Amino acid sequence: MTKLSRKRWPLFRFLGNTFATQFVLPTRRLLFVILLGVLFAPVGFLFGMSFAFFWTYNSLLVIFSVIDLLMLPRRKQLEATRILPDRADINQPFTVSILLRNSGKQEVRVSLTDDLPLVFATDSIAALQGIAVDSNEKIVHYQTQSSARGSYVLQYLYLRYQGVLGLWTKQSRLEYAQSIRIYPDLSGVRGILGSLQQSLVIDGTRILKKAKTGTDFAYIREYTTDDDPRFINWTATARTNKLMTSVFQPEHGKIVTILLDCGRMMGVELDQRIKLDRSLEAALTLAAVALKQGDQVAVVAFSNILKVYVPVGRGLAHLQVILDAVYALQSDPEESNYSMALEYIMRNQRKRSLLVLFSDMESFLFEDQLVPYFIRMRRTHLLLLLSLQDPLLHGWTHSEVKDSRSAFIKSTAQKFTLDRKTYVQQMANRGIAVLDVAADQLALRAINYYLEIKSREAL
Repeated sequence: MTKLSRKRWPLFRFLGNTFATQFVLPTRRLLFVILLGVLFAPVGFLFGMSFAFFWTYNSLLVIFSVIDLLMLPRRKQLEATRILPDRADINQPFTVSILLRNSGKQEVRVSLTDDLPLVFATDSIAALQGIAVDSNEKIVHYQTQSSARGSYVLQYLYLRYQGVLGLWTKQSRLEYAQSIRIYPDLSGVRGILGSLQQSLVIDGTRILKKAKTGTDFAYIREYTTDDDPRFINWTATARTNKLMTSVFQPEHGKIVTILLDCGRMMGVELDQRIKLDRSLEAALTLAAVALKQGDQVAVVAFSNILKVYVPVGRGLAHLQVILDAVYALQSDPEESNYSMALEYIMRNQRKRSLLVLFSDMESFLFEDQLVPYFIRMRRTHLLLLLSLQDPLLHGWTHSEVKDSRSAFIKSTAQKFTLDRKTYVQQMANRGIAVLDVAADQLALRAINYYLEIKSREAL
């Protein structure tokens, strides 16, 4: 049995999703009783009562079957309601609750499954079998998680229920459509929003802000040994009996423009996650930092077409606008049209901004038209090009040479690595920063560069 068929097996068991909305099926108990009658038939034959035994046994079986069918609750007497969160993070478990109501007088045993998309985990649904539901309400829970971002619809609930005798079971398909949005991993963003004013925390790493030379007053904090004595706040010191210092920051309201490449190369899997997922999470974390610093953020997502454009906005409320616009982005099988995206930025973003492009190094290397565009935009904007390192290429570069084949692979990997380093140096000579970093360092390096630019008043 393939992985896909195993994942869909709970739905295949409920024939209502394919053939009919309601169906009546025999239970294992009924099949066992029939088999038991077959086994005892030779006993009746030995005593010369084979026909009497046959008709008596089967007549009783038919009578009890009819009674069991008549005692089964009607479809309207059993209701099910799904309680589903509006949103969840990718690869993060969340709880789905199902409320069962039985308006009949008899207790029924219910088995159910949910219409989960293929990217959702279905392991815990197997436990929702044989649930006893009396005349009161009963709530059952199961946990699942999604391995892909986007908006998904859970269309149906599939129920099987049986009466007291348990010889027959009735199944029903309830149409109960609900949608849920699966967002990127927002742990880094929550770390930003929950961190103290004087520090940033990303993935458990604390990033101290660099000293700023601005003139706008920000806040007062306790004096440390690295602080400038000229900024000691003597009024606060006298009030608290502690040496306090005033912290100043550069002018707020600078613009950070984030470009997200959604082309073919960003759909490549990297450590069980595609590059676009990694870049999107880092971009959202950078946006949260910039908005918390008081700056403005705009977002452009593109492949061979313009997919998303979020105009410049400020304040943490703008982060939700960005999130709603980009959470369902998917990589396209086409090559990215960088010239279209950069021309769009030049037409719509005339003010100087920090332009951060999340893309792939291979696209930078083999797109000949990119360098003239970068040089032209460098006159107006401050550019930062971000790319994810290839761990496979890194492993081949440091692999042990055992034979001619491994030697060829290592030399080729070293050639590609050297090309990447050469490109980074060439762009640095033109005043354009390029960072080729590991996946787990992408957000940290982008934020550190942004904070350094802020500290130097480069914007």
